[in-house]
Amino acid sequence: MAKSNANTPDASLQGVTKTGYQKPEGSQNKMIWGGLNIQTKADWIVLRKKEKPIAEMFYTDYRVKGKASKNVTHKSGTSKRPITFVFNGGPGAASAFLHLGAMGPQIVYFTDEGVISPPPFKLVTNQESWIGFTDLVFIDPIGTGFSRIVDSEHLNELSGVSSGATQDKKNESKPLVEEKEFYQLNRDLDSICEFIERYISDNHLWDAPIYLAGESYGGYRTAKLARRIQEKTGVELSGVIIISPAMEWYLLDDGDYQVDRGIDNFCSMALAAVFHGKSRVFKKGSPIQTIKMQIESFATKELAHALLVGSSYDQNELEKVYYKAADYLGLPKDMLKLSEGRMPFWRFCRELLKDQRLVLGFYDASITAYDPYPDREYHQAPDPTLVSDHRVFTSAINHHLRTHIGIKTDRRYELLNNEVNASWRRDEQSHVFDTQVGATDDLRYAMSMNPHMKVVFTHGYYDLVTPYFSSERLVNRMKLPSELKKNLQIRHFEGGHMFYTWKKSRKSFTEWIKNVYK
Repeated sequence: MAKSNANTPDASLQGVTKTGYQKPEGSQNKMIWGGLNIQTKADWIVLRKKEKPIAEMFYTDYRVKGKASKNVTHKSGTSKRPITFVFNGGPGAASAFLHLGAMGPQIVYFTDEGVISPPPFKLVTNQESWIGFTDLVFIDPIGTGFSRIVDSEHLNELSGVSSGATQDKKNESKPLVEEKEFYQLNRDLDSICEFIERYISDNHLWDAPIYLAGESYGGYRTAKLARRIQEKTGVELSGVIIISPAMEWYLLDDGDYQVDRGIDNFCSMALAAVFHGKSRVFKKGSPIQTIKMQIESFATKELAHALLVGSSYDQNELEKVYYKAADYLGLPKDMLKLSEGRMPFWRFCRELLKDQRLVLGFYDASITAYDPYPDREYHQAPDPTLVSDHRVFTSAINHHLRTHIGIKTDRRYELLNNEVNASWRRDEQSHVFDTQVGATDDLRYAMSMNPHMKVVFTHGYYDLVTPYFSSERLVNRMKLPSELKKNLQIRHFEGGHMFYTWKKSRKSFTEWIKNVYK
């Protein structure tokens, strides 16, 4: 195993190392996948402010070396392999989910339908790794993974505040960056832009086909970056892959006055009811492609109209709609009547299999867990997808980075940092009535200024947090001309938020994306 030389200062930090700052030590190793010689590296890129280091962004990359790296010819004529920058969401999530769940040469073992195996975790060769057609860089935004703000002592040194300075002196000379500066919408985007620009410069990849891939909030981040990185840095994008996104923040509101969310959630809940054999409209095992159109038609017509007009609608007609919705969802008719056709996904997850004392996963309603508090009024059971996956991916990524790649650090790997999530803010000047926070407009703009950029949307059918039908509706409302429509593809798979933990879904997903890169 070859390691980077930690005693050699980063050339970009010449002139500031005299303060005592030194970039953390990275590590690298080699591996074989599918006959390809792969060099993998785990390291930090230092972000700057006023030409001084303020944060260390951690990444893991996989680069094919040797003859195989020159055997790929992109349609643009370059012989360089495509390179894809990958991140998850949260905010506050590290990239380990896509890294060890979908794209990397090794992944965590799940059953064929995405259920984790008994402890301890197992890492297995990923036959569907994207390394077969693109180099990969997994990015952990600040506050996630091993990415951190430069510690306060160094920040004070770099901004001219000595540890022995008086309080008045410290007040006059504030540190270069506050602890939570990066936990903001635009600052986060700018930090990713800076990282990618630095990475492709350091590795001489300005002429390589460049792709972005992000999941959940990372999908939102990808759509925003599609415009920002091309405008601000001049980095050309060949394509963006948007996985399980929440493209418009208002669609996360599950309140009584939001019609869109009720429609979107209904479609995924109805499919989950079929999966569990509770639907009174379709038989268990009915192919999704043969039933989803009927579900979507009811949701966008009868149910949408009832949710929109409320009590002004004929009461007898309303009751028919509510009872029909109950049949689709496999719930008691009176429950849908009482809620006037609106069923919050958390309540659906608790009620559908209540007779078996089981709750469904919010992020994958096909997965179940026992309810530890079946007699309590509110849903307090652990989410069988989020909680279980957290411990598995935390163990797996620590093992992979520290043992397989050889990274040495006493930092804790933050897989899901709740402090980051709770601290997230909008860092933009806006009127109090300016409540729309979305990424769809940015994506439309990016597709206009780069008409060659490919765009992919994808979801899992049983995801109740970022339901697939939200993206279906938004894509159909993007008003794209026919030439740009050809560049956008949307497709969904069995499974939930991380549908790629299902074996057949991961295989189909990878084959589809491979053709996008071609």
